[in-house]
Amino acid sequence: MKYALLIYSKAAAGDYEERSEDEQRVLVDEYLELERSPEVLAAQALQPIQSATTVRVANGEALLSDGPFIEAKEHLGGFFLVEADNLDQATAIAARLPAARMGGAIEVRPVAEH
Repeated sequence: MKYALLIYSKAAAGDYEERSEDEQRVLVDEYLELERSPEVLAAQALQPIQSATTVRVANGEALLSDGPFIEAKEHLGGFFLVEADNLDQATAIAARLPAARMGGAIEVRPVAEH
């Protein structure tokens, strides 16, 4: 079964940017190593929330606004798409993501297959 591992981090934390270049490289390497695992089908980081555009449609017209949809303490920063036998295996993979131990959260959600 496929699972989406949605990576949320604290909006105000700035943990990554406050780390030294060497510490940042270690974190990036951890993500890249996990990305190369055979159970990982895809993985992408997202640009910062300031680059987001929210789209709503009212009366058939698209309304655009800058920024994220809602104010939140945590924001979606990226995702991994994994193949796992069950939820336990998917959550074990999620626990290996650096964000999980750095004050963030990983939402593990089964992918609907049509």
